[in-house]
Amino acid sequence: MSKSRPAALPLFLLDLLALLLFAGVGLLSHGLPLTLGGLARNLLPVLFVWLLLAPFLGTYRQPSWGNLLLTWAIAFPAGLWLRQMVLGGEFGVGFFVFLGVAMAFSLLFLLLSRGLARLLGVW
Repeated sequence: MSKSRPAALPLFLLDLLALLLFAGVGLLSHGLPLTLGGLARNLLPVLFVWLLLAPFLGTYRQPSWGNLLLTWAIAFPAGLWLRQMVLGGEFGVGFFVFLGVAMAFSLLFLLLSRGLARLLGVW
């Protein structure tokens, strides 16, 4: 693995781990069981948008803090909006509070995973 061109797969897997941990902690913090269905319901809409955007934003082709933040800043609100639409939820104040909290904690998990990537020499 070259320092000038990090491996895309390890970075993606660390990001995926961060997103899975975020979704799992979210379920547990709301008193919900940690199930495959619950993780899928909470993670797949965000992951869908993330994977659509990543090639266009260079998230893994040219990984940088800026590309990660741009992908996160677009994919998370869009993915959470998509999740809300699929679940038939309302877009009132509660959704926007949830969006703010989810954005903050998802960013924390992603930054920690990329920090781990730095420590492991993957990025």
